[in-house]
Amino acid sequence: MRASPPAGRDLRAYSRRTQVGLALGALTLLLLVGDGLIWIIYGRAAAGLALLCTAIGVAPLLLIWLALAGIGWLAKRLDRG
Repeated sequence: MRASPPAGRDLRAYSRRTQVGLALGALTLLLLVGDGLIWIIYGRAAAGLALLCTAIGVAPLLLIWLALAGIGWLAKRLDRG
């Protein structure tokens, strides 16, 4: 038997907000610190290439996230009726 959380606490929403915040923070840190240091040390052209490489590296993660979000949406829709 599952115990429900106390009134006023939506643990799933809290978890979702926390995960989104962590992901955005990590991406911001990667872009600002990582690409910023590359810009300072190696110049504008290298920073542009680093940004391109970062985008190419993040693209598969974004595609996987979109696929899983779509599967979750479809499962909820089919579960309702």
